[in-house]
Amino acid sequence: MDAGHGDNASDERDLTGERGAPADGDVAAADPTFPGLLAQTVDLAAVRHNIAAIKKASGAHRLMAVVKADGYSQGAPEVACAALNGGADQLGVATLQESLNLRESLELRGTSATILAWLWHTHEALELEAAVASGIHVGVPSEEHLAAVIAAGRRANVRPRVTAIADTGLNRSGISVVNGTFERVAPQFGEAHMRGEIDCTGVFSHLACADEPDNPANDMQAARFREAAELLSKAGVVKQINHLSNSPGALTRPDLSFDMVRPGLSIYGLEPVAGRTHGLKPVMRWEARIPVIKDVPAGEAVSYGRTWTAERDTRTAIIPCGYADGMLRSASGKFEVSINGVRYPQVGRVCMDQFVVDLGPDAPVRPGDVAVIVGTREGEPTADELAAAAGTINYEILTAPRGRTRRRHLGGLD
Repeated sequence: MDAGHGDNASDERDLTGERGAPADGDVAAADPTFPGLLAQTVDLAAVRHNIAAIKKASGAHRLMAVVKADGYSQGAPEVACAALNGGADQLGVATLQESLNLRESLELRGTSATILAWLWHTHEALELEAAVASGIHVGVPSEEHLAAVIAAGRRANVRPRVTAIADTGLNRSGISVVNGTFERVAPQFGEAHMRGEIDCTGVFSHLACADEPDNPANDMQAARFREAAELLSKAGVVKQINHLSNSPGALTRPDLSFDMVRPGLSIYGLEPVAGRTHGLKPVMRWEARIPVIKDVPAGEAVSYGRTWTAERDTRTAIIPCGYADGMLRSASGKFEVSINGVRYPQVGRVCMDQFVVDLGPDAPVRPGDVAVIVGTREGEPTADELAAAAGTINYEILTAPRGRTRRRHLGGLD
C-alpha cells in the first residue's frame, strides 16, 4: 500500500495490529482509523475558526488566505475550501503551477475563487498563458514581467488580471519604490490598464519586520506602500485592492490592513509574534504509532554515534518518524513526545526513519500506543517547542511533515 504524503486518508485501516489500551482522552490512540505508522491530522474546523479570528483582529474587509506550498503542507485544496467557507475572499499561492493545480482542484470540488500567484519567471510562457486564460491573478515584480503577461494575454485573447508588486523594504522580489523604479514603471501599468491590455487590481508588498510590531521598519514600509498606491492611481489605476499585511501585521497592526490582509501562518493556528496570543487554534497534529518497545540496561548507548547512554535500567520506544519524514535532525536530544498524556524525552540522534524515546523503567506504554510529536491539546508538545529544539521557526515545523507521513482531514463541511 502506498503510504506516501499524498495519500489523504484514502485508506485509514489500522495497519499495526494489536496494541495496548489507550489512556482516557487519547483520541488518536483510541481511533481505529488512525492511518498506519505516521499520521498528520488537519483540522479544517480550526482553519475556519482562525479565519474569523484574523478578520476580527485586523478589522479587514477582505482576506486573502495564503495556501502556497500545498497549504503549508496541510493540503492546499482542503485548506482553501475551509478558508473560503470561513470567510476568506481570495487565495494566494507562490507559483503559476500551484495556481493551476489549485484552480483544477477547486473546480473538481465545484468551488471557484480568485487566486493570486506571484513567483514566476518570464520564460514560463505556457504556464503563464494557461494561468491568465483561466483567470488567475498574476503578481508583477518587474517591467519584463509586465511585458510577458501582456504578451500572454494577447496570445490567450484575454485581459489578464495583474497586481503590481512593490518592494518597500524587504529587498526581495518586487519593483523598488526607494530607488525610483516604481515611479518610472507605474505609468506603464496605467497605460496598459487603460488600453485594456491588463486589468490592474492594485499593488501589494511584504513586510520584513511585522513579527516585531513596534519596529519602525513597519511604518517606513507602509509609507512607501502608500506612495506606490498613489503612483498607480495617478497613472490611471483608480480602483485598487491593495494589501501589505501578512499574519503578524494582520493580527497586531490593524492600521496597516489597507484593503485586504494576506495571512499565512496564522490561518494554520500558529502565533507569528512570540509571546502574544490571538485565540488561534492549531490545525495540525503529527503523531506516530509505536512499533517497538525494548529494555535497555544501564550503561548501554542509543542510536548513531552513541551520544546518549542510559544511566539506569530503562525502557525505550521507537517512534517511526525520521528526517526523511520531516523530523529535524538538529532537534536530536532536545525535544519530547506525549504518550497517553505523559511527556517523554527523545534521546540519541534522530535517524532517517525513526527516533528513540526514553520511557523510564515503569512507564505503562505498549507497542501500538500513539506518540504525539506535535499536538493540538493543552499539555501536548507544540510546533513552537519543536522549533526551539531544532533552532528554527514554527513555520518550518508546520511545513515539515512529508515522506511516509499520511495525511487526513477532519472537520470538513462536505
